Amino acid sequence: MTKKVVISGYYGFKNFGDEAILSVLLDFLKKNDSDIVVFSSNPEWTNLNYSVNSVYSFDYKAIFKNIKNSDILISGGGSLLQDVTSLKSLVYYCLIIFLGVVMRKKVVIFAQGIGPIKNPIARFVTLQLLRFASYISVRDEGSYNFLKKHKINSSLVCDPIYSVNVPQKVIKRNVGIQLRNFNTMSIDFINHLAMQIAKNFPYSNLKLLSLQDSIDLPVLSQLEHALHVIAPDINIEILSELTNSEIVDYIAGLEYFVAMRFHAILIALKSGVKTIAVNYDPKVAKLAVKNKIPMLALDDFSGFDEAFDDLKRENPTDILKCSSDIQFNWDDLAKLFI
Repeated sequence: MTKKVVISGYYGFKNFGDEAILSVLLDFLKKNDSDIVVFSSNPEWTNLNYSVNSVYSFDYKAIFKNIKNSDILISGGGSLLQDVTSLKSLVYYCLIIFLGVVMRKKVVIFAQGIGPIKNPIARFVTLQLLRFASYISVRDEGSYNFLKKHKINSSLVCDPIYSVNVPQKVIKRNVGIQLRNFNTMSIDFINHLAMQIAKNFPYSNLKLLSLQDSIDLPVLSQLEHALHVIAPDINIEILSELTNSEIVDYIAGLEYFVAMRFHAILIALKSGVKTIAVNYDPKVAKLAVKNKIPMLALDDFSGFDEAFDDLKRENPTDILKCSSDIQFNWDDLAKLFI
């Protein structure tokens, strides 16, 4: 029997990580004969890219109607239930969950990171709503322990992007760089990185990958300028407005990769690409340590020489071995479709 499913999340903003999570979730739902509607900030783009029905995230009349007509509401993945980025966004995602609860739908919290929630009222409301969920999966131990502390059951899962099939390519002499804007990103970091790239890869094809143009492109443009100042003849190409599959394809074709975003690093590891992580977030540091790849700090440049030496010594076979055995477990979610 076909299930009617509505999906709420940070979709339509063309952020590679969130869109890739949506892509693997949709693949699962389509295999389970689901009738799907996605709430998106750009419903036309979502409809075109995923061949699903989509409505505007803030068209509350359409949202109310679609939740009312659904069997299952899925919230996630990503870090939706937190107020560090914005209390407004937390209120919005809680409102969507509340509508699913009061309409007595099966509510699924999908592969989320829960918190931090600093506002005590918002924390109380969020926890009360989560008690009504039919199934909760979280992507990190901190979220799992937070919910356990409040006597809320959840399943600890790996990131859904582990389910992405990544092509294995013949190694080319391409070096990829992916940076994003962040509050501790500085021109000093960009200049130090540019010097290392010019010194270690003077004759390579440099691919500067933007995974969310509004956030990544300004920083990549600064890096491009810094590289041309140091090495005017260096071969650089900025890649933007990419689809999910194009991003995966470009990353898989690299020999070396310097990256900030968690999901960009994860795709590189699944491709056996020699990678350095730019440590701007605990989840990035944890992924780098687990896979034994070097890291660059945004505010300390003393370890850059050593990190790039370690990068060139990486073994693609060892990189692949670390990530190849991990697969996202869909079994508990699948039970809701029986």
